[in-house]
Amino acid sequence: MKSKKYFGIDINVVLLSIVSFLNDMSSEMVLPILPLFIKSLGGTGLIIGIVGGLRESLAGFLKIISGYWSDRIGRRKIFVVHGYLVSVIFKVFLGLARTWRHVLVFSSLGRAGKGLRDAPRDAIIADFAKRRRGRVFGFHRTFDTAGAILGSVIVLVLFSKFGFDFRTIIFIAAVIGFFALFPLNLVTEKKHEKKRISFKLSFFNLPRKLKLFMLVSGAFALANFSYMFFILKAQEIIGGETSIEKAILLYIVFNIFYALFAIPLGMLSDKIGRKKVILSGYFLFALTCVGFLFFQSLFALVFLFISYGITYALIEGNQRAYVVDLAADYIRATALGAFHTITAVLTFVSSVLAGVLWQISSDYTFMFGAVMSLFSLVLFFVFKNRFVTKKHIAEPSAVLKS
Repeated sequence: MKSKKYFGIDINVVLLSIVSFLNDMSSEMVLPILPLFIKSLGGTGLIIGIVGGLRESLAGFLKIISGYWSDRIGRRKIFVVHGYLVSVIFKVFLGLARTWRHVLVFSSLGRAGKGLRDAPRDAIIADFAKRRRGRVFGFHRTFDTAGAILGSVIVLVLFSKFGFDFRTIIFIAAVIGFFALFPLNLVTEKKHEKKRISFKLSFFNLPRKLKLFMLVSGAFALANFSYMFFILKAQEIIGGETSIEKAILLYIVFNIFYALFAIPLGMLSDKIGRKKVILSGYFLFALTCVGFLFFQSLFALVFLFISYGITYALIEGNQRAYVVDLAADYIRATALGAFHTITAVLTFVSSVLAGVLWQISSDYTFMFGAVMSLFSLVLFFVFKNRFVTKKHIAEPSAVLKS
């Protein structure tokens, strides 16, 4: 029996998008204030870099493990459910944090939930998106980011209008995250046979073209340090008593433009190819970092956060769709997990380096981002003729053990 479709999108993708909407509403009530919360507990720029990087790297390690086990046992949803549940539980603990060390532990463990769910969830989406994957992943990212926008607006209102402190906002966010679990119960997944896949073989036998793309995206991950530094830089430039509110407002601008452009740019990648769209994203990120070096007004910051949002719309969903394009069906979740792991680990390195550079001068952080983004652009040009956008990959018998 075929599942229902809405606007050409399978109902299961719609439900997963609603879950992401609610979860990101919850998460984005925390993310804009997280660097400020860390500072209030005595954390430095280096500590913020470590927290931001560790959150992503721990999630990344779990993504390849959950992706591999999802392929092995032929099930996706169980990982998605537990992933969202873990995130909710540790949001509650985060609200109880009394030192930046507590934030380091609880924030990272909460992000581990993302590591459990992302690769299997993306694999479910891919299962229901045989064609026009850029559009479907863009649809999901739009819901995801729409929730982020609403969450950011809520935290701005709670903080500036009602005077709620950071802890109270985090507890409210945890409650909203709990409600994200309900539509998840309605999601069905396609049946997959259990496979006795060797973890080592399944990873190292990923297609060569996919490995090359992971090398390029990994180089960009070194440029793509934590969003927290963009918020801190904005607060530094603005200054004064309203700097926190204005920094949160700029973060909302970022999310609005990310949401507005995610579907159109996903559809564009379906039409003209992922390579051109992703390359444009790398280049725009470099320009954005340069902009933070030379423009110091609130007016300029609005345009820079718009550019930052469009950069994410060019890159985030399209990189995932490109990984799916290059991966064989039977190993799809493993490939997505490997991609997430590599980029997350390198993002950790990037965020720590960004924190070290921040201790010297915040400008050095953005110089580093611009240089590494341009380097990834050069790498992409070097390898681009070796990439393909259509899969013609057989299932190697060497990877499947009888």
